[in-house]
Amino acid sequence: MSTTTEHFRSGDNVAASVPAIVTPAANPPGARIGRARVLFFATTIAIVVLSLYASQPLIGLISLSFHLPPSTAALVPTVTLLGYAVGLMFLVPPIDLLPNRRLVITTMAFMTIALTGVALAPTPTLLFVASALVGFTSTVVQMLVSIVAGLASDHDRGRIVGTVQSGIIVGVLVSRPLASTVSQFFDWRIHYGAIAVLIAFITFILSSVIKEKRPTTETSYGALIGSMCRLFIQESSLRRHAAYQFLLMGGFSVFWTAAALRLSAALFNLGQLGIALFAFAGISGALIAPFAGRIGDRGWTNRVTLLAHASAILGFVLIGLAADGGWSIWATASHTQASLAVLLLGAVLLDLGVVTDQVLGRIAINTVRPEARGRINALYTGVFFVGGSAGAALAGTAWMRGGWADVSALGLAFSIAAFLLSTFRSIQRQ
Repeated sequence: MSTTTEHFRSGDNVAASVPAIVTPAANPPGARIGRARVLFFATTIAIVVLSLYASQPLIGLISLSFHLPPSTAALVPTVTLLGYAVGLMFLVPPIDLLPNRRLVITTMAFMTIALTGVALAPTPTLLFVASALVGFTSTVVQMLVSIVAGLASDHDRGRIVGTVQSGIIVGVLVSRPLASTVSQFFDWRIHYGAIAVLIAFITFILSSVIKEKRPTTETSYGALIGSMCRLFIQESSLRRHAAYQFLLMGGFSVFWTAAALRLSAALFNLGQLGIALFAFAGISGALIAPFAGRIGDRGWTNRVTLLAHASAILGFVLIGLAADGGWSIWATASHTQASLAVLLLGAVLLDLGVVTDQVLGRIAINTVRPEARGRINALYTGVFFVGGSAGAALAGTAWMRGGWADVSALGLAFSIAAFLLSTFRSIQRQ
């Protein structure tokens, strides 16, 4: 039985328990969203996402600016990701209820204010609050994904969602090297100020691009939020893919939060520009996203999901072996270049695994209940960003307590847990 068929059957079981929402008319078989518009939305999403992970390579600089220990400075990406998760639960679902254009534009306007707050924050407390608000408002990208998924025809939704997902991935992966590069030549606050200006400009453009669309509903906001719990409990596909990404994003955040600390320390001694160049390794994830989308369209999701989890495990094995203070006895000053190459390969394999699983999961959940895409995307992404925030928080503690060995072991544990979970699922299907 195909994955898509299974999803639609599971959706039949929850129809009576979810508040009634009138299903929008399906797109006709020949309907297509233009390639230029898909590219525009992907670019917009990439720009919005730039600030979501920007603080990870800046932990050392933030620590110096506010005289904080690294473990405390690591809370900046933690609260950003937590803010994102909260926004997904409470800000994104109204895309199924409120006029799309008004909600998107208002959210981006508040994001501009939050970014300005980070750039000007005089105290750690205000920095944490503004960072949480940046994460909260960055959830506008999920509103845009939901809008694009609704515009796509059924036969090429996987390809289009995969392409738009590339915008999220490019934004996430470019955010780190871009932040490092800017901070190499300017104060780290300049980076946030520049993004604030860019978001303000994009908001103005979007105000004339997005057409106002008011969903026809028979429910209230409170009932809409309450229905999310029932959707999560009764949709096994949603729970399963969210659990995979919770674990993989936990490991992903463990690595990328601690990577800047490791690369700037003894053995590698990289500056912000060197860290930026290393972070570009993650761009490999953006290249795989459209191909993962096609895999989802062909019904190969389960087999490729196992391979994605195996890729993340192998990545962390190499990451642990690559650096002095990790698990390897040969990662010393005399092998600096070899160690850096192995670490780079490990990062690429980790990113490929995480991104492939994320795209396949998003395609799967978008076939479950078309009339509830906003809520389903919110639940899926919210759960794995909680995992990401947990990984970011644990990374600082692991680094302080056991150095790179503990960081690598923690990330590996997250990846193994995801693999075991998907393996158990595969055995159940046989």
